[in-house]
Amino acid sequence: MKEFIRKLYLETTYGPYLIQPFYGAYNYVRFTIVDDVTRINKEFLKNFNKKPDLNNPKTFNEKLQWLKLNDRTPLHTLCADKYRVREYVKEKVGDKYLIPLVFETTNLKDIKPENIPNFPVIIKANHDSSGGSIITDKKNINWTVVRNKLFKSLHINYYTKYKEWQYKDIEPRIIVEKLLQHEDGSIPFDYKMHYFNGELVFTQVDLDRHTDHTRNLYDVNWNFLDIEWVYKNGRQLEKPDCYEEMKVVSKALAQDFCYTRVDLYTLNNKVYFGEITLHSESGFGVFKPDEWDLKFGDRLKLPKK
Repeated sequence: MKEFIRKLYLETTYGPYLIQPFYGAYNYVRFTIVDDVTRINKEFLKNFNKKPDLNNPKTFNEKLQWLKLNDRTPLHTLCADKYRVREYVKEKVGDKYLIPLVFETTNLKDIKPENIPNFPVIIKANHDSSGGSIITDKKNINWTVVRNKLFKSLHINYYTKYKEWQYKDIEPRIIVEKLLQHEDGSIPFDYKMHYFNGELVFTQVDLDRHTDHTRNLYDVNWNFLDIEWVYKNGRQLEKPDCYEEMKVVSKALAQDFCYTRVDLYTLNNKVYFGEITLHSESGFGVFKPDEWDLKFGDRLKLPKK
Protein backbone atom coordinates (compact mmCIF):
# COMPACT_ATOMS: atom_id res chain seq x y z
CA MET A 1 0.00 0.00 0.00
CA LYS A 2 2.85 2.38 0.88
CA GLU A 3 4.50 1.80 -2.49
CA PHE A 4 1.20 2.40 -4.30
CA ILE A 5 0.69 5.73 -2.49
CA ARG A 6 4.29 6.75 -3.20
CA LYS A 7 3.91 6.04 -6.91
CA LEU A 8 0.55 7.82 -7.01
CA TYR A 9 2.08 10.88 -5.35
CA LEU A 10 5.31 11.08 -7.34
CA GLU A 11 4.49 9.61 -10.74
CA THR A 12 1.00 10.82 -11.63
CA THR A 13 -0.26 14.27 -12.55
CA TYR A 14 -3.08 14.49 -10.02
CA GLY A 15 -1.67 12.27 -7.26
CA PRO A 16 -0.10 15.08 -5.19
CA TYR A 17 -3.33 17.08 -5.20
CA LEU A 18 -5.30 14.04 -4.03
CA ILE A 19 -2.90 12.93 -1.32
CA GLN A 20 -1.45 16.18 0.07
CA PRO A 21 -4.66 17.28 1.91
CA PHE A 22 -4.65 14.01 3.89
CA TYR A 23 -0.91 14.22 4.50
CA GLY A 24 -1.29 17.84 5.61
CA ALA A 25 -4.11 16.96 8.02
CA TYR A 26 -2.01 14.13 9.46
CA ASN A 27 0.94 16.47 10.03
CA TYR A 28 -1.33 19.15 11.49
CA VAL A 29 -2.53 16.79 14.20
CA ARG A 30 0.90 15.24 14.77
CA PHE A 31 3.08 18.37 14.68
CA THR A 32 1.44 21.74 14.03
CA ILE A 33 -0.93 21.97 16.98
CA VAL A 34 1.73 20.67 19.39
CA ASP A 35 3.62 23.42 21.24
CA ASP A 36 7.36 23.74 20.68
CA VAL A 37 8.59 22.38 24.02
CA THR A 38 6.26 19.37 23.97
CA ARG A 39 7.32 18.45 20.43
CA ILE A 40 11.04 18.85 21.24
CA ASN A 41 10.70 16.78 24.42
CA LYS A 42 8.98 13.96 22.56
CA GLU A 43 11.54 13.79 19.74
CA PHE A 44 14.47 14.09 22.15
CA LEU A 45 13.06 11.30 24.32
CA LYS A 46 12.74 9.09 21.25
CA ASN A 47 16.41 9.61 20.30
CA PHE A 48 18.12 9.82 23.71
CA ASN A 49 15.73 8.01 26.06
CA LYS A 50 15.44 11.15 28.16
CA LYS A 51 14.02 14.64 27.93
CA PRO A 52 16.42 17.54 27.42
CA ASP A 53 17.28 19.87 30.27
CA LEU A 54 16.11 23.11 28.68
CA ASN A 55 16.71 25.22 31.79
CA ASN A 56 20.33 24.19 32.31
CA PRO A 57 21.46 22.51 29.06
CA LYS A 58 24.85 20.84 29.10
CA THR A 59 25.19 18.58 26.07
CA PHE A 60 25.61 19.78 22.50
CA ASN A 61 22.17 18.50 21.51
CA GLU A 62 20.48 20.04 24.56
CA LYS A 63 22.08 23.39 23.73
CA LEU A 64 20.83 23.19 20.14
CA GLN A 65 17.31 22.71 21.52
CA TRP A 66 17.79 25.75 23.75
CA LEU A 67 18.93 27.79 20.74
CA LYS A 68 15.90 26.64 18.74
CA LEU A 69 13.64 28.04 21.45
CA ASN A 70 15.54 31.17 22.49
CA ASP A 71 17.81 32.39 19.69
CA ARG A 72 15.46 33.68 16.99
CA THR A 73 16.24 36.64 14.74
CA PRO A 74 15.34 37.74 11.20
CA LEU A 75 18.92 36.90 10.19
CA HIS A 76 18.25 33.26 11.09
CA THR A 77 15.33 33.21 8.66
CA LEU A 78 17.33 34.92 5.91
CA CYS A 79 20.24 32.49 6.21
CA ALA A 80 18.01 29.40 6.31
CA ASP A 81 16.52 30.51 2.97
CA LYS A 82 18.75 29.01 0.25
CA TYR A 83 17.72 31.83 -2.09
CA ARG A 84 18.00 34.88 0.16
CA VAL A 85 21.18 33.68 1.90
CA ARG A 86 22.98 34.53 -1.33
CA GLU A 87 22.63 38.21 -0.32
CA TYR A 88 24.37 37.47 2.98
CA VAL A 89 27.21 35.52 1.33
CA LYS A 90 27.76 38.27 -1.25
CA GLU A 91 27.96 40.88 1.51
CA LYS A 92 30.31 38.86 3.74
CA VAL A 93 32.73 37.19 1.31
CA GLY A 94 31.75 38.22 -2.23
CA ASP A 95 29.72 36.58 -4.96
CA LYS A 96 32.68 34.62 -6.36
CA TYR A 97 31.86 31.90 -3.82
CA LEU A 98 28.24 31.50 -4.99
CA ILE A 99 27.18 28.60 -7.20
CA PRO A 100 25.66 30.11 -10.38
CA LEU A 101 21.90 30.54 -10.08
CA VAL A 102 20.29 29.94 -13.48
CA PHE A 103 16.56 30.16 -12.66
CA GLU A 104 14.18 30.80 -9.77
CA THR A 105 10.41 30.86 -9.46
CA THR A 106 7.52 30.51 -7.04
CA ASN A 107 5.37 28.85 -9.71
CA LEU A 108 5.71 25.08 -10.05
CA LYS A 109 4.43 25.26 -13.64
CA ASP A 110 7.60 27.14 -14.60
CA ILE A 111 9.64 23.98 -14.09
CA LYS A 112 9.66 22.74 -17.67
CA PRO A 113 12.39 22.03 -20.23
CA GLU A 114 12.13 25.46 -21.88
CA ASN A 115 13.29 27.15 -18.65
CA ILE A 116 16.12 24.74 -17.91
CA PRO A 117 19.57 25.22 -19.52
CA ASN A 118 21.32 22.61 -21.63
CA PHE A 119 23.92 21.83 -18.98
CA PRO A 120 23.62 19.82 -15.72
CA VAL A 121 21.68 21.54 -12.91
CA ILE A 122 20.13 20.79 -9.55
CA ILE A 123 16.55 21.86 -8.88
CA LYS A 124 15.43 22.28 -5.27
CA ALA A 125 13.23 24.21 -2.88
CA ASN A 126 14.83 27.07 -0.96
CA HIS A 127 13.71 25.77 2.44
CA ASP A 128 14.10 22.02 2.01
CA SER A 129 16.82 19.59 3.09
CA SER A 130 18.30 17.03 0.67
CA GLY A 131 15.26 17.18 -1.59
CA GLY A 132 16.85 18.29 -4.85
CA SER A 133 16.60 16.72 -8.30
CA ILE A 134 19.77 16.43 -10.37
CA ILE A 135 19.18 17.00 -14.08
CA THR A 136 22.06 15.96 -16.35
CA ASP A 137 20.03 15.61 -19.57
CA LYS A 138 16.73 17.48 -19.66
CA LYS A 139 15.54 15.50 -22.69
CA ASN A 140 15.55 12.23 -20.76
CA ILE A 141 13.82 13.35 -17.58
CA ASN A 142 10.31 12.58 -16.36
CA TRP A 143 9.23 16.13 -15.60
CA THR A 144 6.07 14.95 -13.84
CA VAL A 145 8.23 13.21 -11.23
CA VAL A 146 10.46 16.30 -10.88
CA ARG A 147 7.49 18.63 -10.36
CA ASN A 148 5.74 16.24 -7.97
CA LYS A 149 8.89 15.97 -5.87
CA LEU A 150 9.05 19.76 -5.76
CA PHE A 151 5.33 19.94 -4.91
CA LYS A 152 6.02 17.77 -1.87
CA SER A 153 9.03 19.89 -0.87
CA LEU A 154 7.05 23.12 -1.17
CA HIS A 155 4.55 21.78 1.36
CA ILE A 156 7.18 20.92 3.98
CA ASN A 157 7.86 23.31 6.84
CA TYR A 158 10.67 22.30 9.17
CA TYR A 159 9.35 24.57 11.88
CA THR A 160 6.21 22.47 12.01
CA LYS A 161 8.04 19.17 12.23
CA TYR A 162 11.13 19.91 14.32
CA LYS A 163 10.35 23.39 15.69
CA GLU A 164 13.23 25.14 13.93
CA TRP A 165 11.73 28.61 14.03
CA GLN A 166 13.88 30.04 11.23
CA TYR A 167 11.92 28.02 8.65
CA LYS A 168 8.51 29.24 9.80
CA ASP A 169 8.12 32.28 7.56
CA ILE A 170 10.34 31.48 4.58
CA GLU A 171 8.46 32.07 1.33
CA PRO A 172 8.70 28.74 -0.56
CA ARG A 173 10.59 29.13 -3.81
CA ILE A 174 12.17 26.85 -6.41
CA ILE A 175 15.78 27.51 -7.36
CA VAL A 176 17.84 26.01 -10.17
CA GLU A 177 21.62 26.04 -9.77
CA LYS A 178 24.42 24.87 -12.00
CA LEU A 179 25.50 21.39 -10.92
CA LEU A 180 29.06 21.18 -9.64
CA GLN A 181 30.78 18.14 -11.15
CA HIS A 182 34.26 16.73 -11.46
CA GLU A 183 35.49 15.74 -14.93
CA ASP A 184 34.33 12.16 -14.33
CA GLY A 185 30.80 13.42 -13.55
CA SER A 186 31.01 12.82 -9.79
CA ILE A 187 29.69 15.35 -7.29
CA PRO A 188 32.24 17.16 -5.06
CA PHE A 189 32.35 16.37 -1.36
CA ASP A 190 30.24 18.57 0.90
CA TYR A 191 32.42 19.94 3.71
CA LYS A 192 30.24 20.92 6.68
CA MET A 193 32.19 23.20 8.99
CA HIS A 194 30.83 23.55 12.52
CA TYR A 195 31.40 26.84 14.35
CA PHE A 196 30.93 27.37 18.08
CA ASN A 197 30.92 31.05 19.09
CA GLY A 198 32.64 32.02 15.87
CA GLU A 199 35.45 29.42 16.06
CA LEU A 200 35.80 26.27 13.97
CA VAL A 201 35.53 23.15 16.13
CA PHE A 202 35.15 20.32 13.62
CA THR A 203 34.41 19.57 9.98
CA GLN A 204 31.96 16.90 8.89
CA VAL A 205 32.20 15.09 5.55
CA ASP A 206 29.41 12.79 4.34
CA LEU A 207 30.37 10.03 1.88
CA ASP A 208 28.32 7.92 -0.55
CA ARG A 209 25.05 9.54 0.53
CA HIS A 210 22.99 7.78 -2.12
CA THR A 211 24.47 4.30 -1.68
CA ASP A 212 26.11 3.48 1.67
CA HIS A 213 26.01 6.71 3.67
CA THR A 214 29.00 7.20 5.98
CA ARG A 215 30.32 10.24 7.86
CA ASN A 216 33.71 11.40 9.13
CA LEU A 217 34.56 14.19 11.56
CA TYR A 218 37.88 16.07 11.54
CA ASP A 219 39.27 18.60 13.99
CA VAL A 220 40.44 22.08 13.02
CA ASN A 221 43.83 20.69 11.89
CA TRP A 222 42.22 17.89 9.86
CA ASN A 223 42.97 15.15 12.35
CA PHE A 224 40.39 12.36 12.18
CA LEU A 225 38.07 12.19 15.19
CA ASP A 226 37.05 8.65 16.16
CA ILE A 227 33.41 9.58 16.57
CA GLU A 228 30.26 8.23 14.94
CA TRP A 229 27.54 10.84 14.60
CA VAL A 230 24.30 9.34 13.30
CA TYR A 231 26.26 7.42 10.60
CA LYS A 232 29.24 5.07 10.77
CA ASN A 233 32.69 6.28 9.75
CA GLY A 234 33.82 5.95 6.13
CA ARG A 235 37.11 5.87 4.25
CA GLN A 236 39.74 8.43 5.20
CA LEU A 237 40.06 11.63 3.16
CA GLU A 238 43.01 13.86 2.45
CA LYS A 239 42.81 17.45 3.63
CA PRO A 240 41.45 19.64 0.79
CA ASP A 241 44.13 21.65 -1.03
CA CYS A 242 42.21 24.87 -0.37
CA TYR A 243 41.38 24.05 3.26
CA GLU A 244 42.88 27.28 4.59
CA GLU A 245 40.71 29.35 2.25
CA MET A 246 37.69 27.28 3.29
CA LYS A 247 38.39 28.19 6.91
CA VAL A 248 38.64 31.90 6.07
CA VAL A 249 35.37 31.89 4.09
CA SER A 250 33.39 29.83 6.60
CA LYS A 251 34.65 31.85 9.56
CA ALA A 252 33.46 35.08 7.95
CA LEU A 253 29.99 33.56 7.46
CA ALA A 254 29.77 32.18 11.01
CA GLN A 255 30.49 35.29 13.09
CA ASP A 256 26.88 36.41 13.56
CA PHE A 257 25.76 33.18 15.22
CA CYS A 258 26.29 31.36 18.50
CA TYR A 259 26.38 28.08 16.60
CA THR A 260 26.25 27.47 12.88
CA ARG A 261 27.33 24.96 10.26
CA VAL A 262 28.70 26.38 7.03
CA ASP A 263 28.67 23.98 4.07
CA LEU A 264 31.25 24.41 1.32
CA TYR A 265 32.29 22.57 -1.83
CA THR A 266 35.62 22.57 -3.64
CA LEU A 267 36.02 22.05 -7.37
CA ASN A 268 39.24 22.56 -9.35
CA ASN A 269 40.76 24.15 -6.24
CA LYS A 270 37.95 26.72 -6.08
CA VAL A 271 35.67 27.11 -3.05
CA TYR A 272 31.87 27.31 -3.39
CA PHE A 273 29.24 28.07 -0.75
CA GLY A 274 26.57 25.43 -0.16
CA GLU A 275 24.31 26.51 2.71
CA ILE A 276 24.12 27.65 6.31
CA THR A 277 22.52 25.31 8.84
CA LEU A 278 21.65 26.58 12.30
CA HIS A 279 20.74 23.35 14.12
CA SER A 280 22.54 20.30 12.72
CA GLU A 281 20.45 17.13 12.81
CA SER A 282 17.89 19.46 14.40
CA GLY A 283 19.63 18.74 17.71
CA PHE A 284 18.64 15.06 17.66
CA GLY A 285 21.87 13.47 16.40
CA VAL A 286 23.30 10.71 18.61
CA PHE A 287 27.08 10.54 19.16
CA LYS A 288 29.04 7.33 19.68
CA PRO A 289 30.70 7.35 22.15
CA ASP A 290 28.04 9.53 23.77
CA GLU A 291 30.60 11.38 25.89
CA TRP A 292 31.22 13.62 22.86
CA ASP A 293 27.77 15.10 23.24
CA LEU A 294 28.93 16.58 26.54
CA LYS A 295 32.45 17.41 25.30
CA PHE A 296 31.08 19.44 22.41
CA GLY A 297 28.44 20.88 24.71
CA ASP A 298 31.16 22.19 27.03
CA ARG A 299 32.71 24.10 24.14
CA LEU A 300 29.47 25.79 23.04
CA LYS A 301 28.73 28.88 25.15
CA LEU A 302 25.11 30.01 25.03
CA PRO A 303 24.14 33.68 24.97
CA LYS A 304 22.17 35.13 27.84
CA LYS A 305 18.47 34.45 27.32
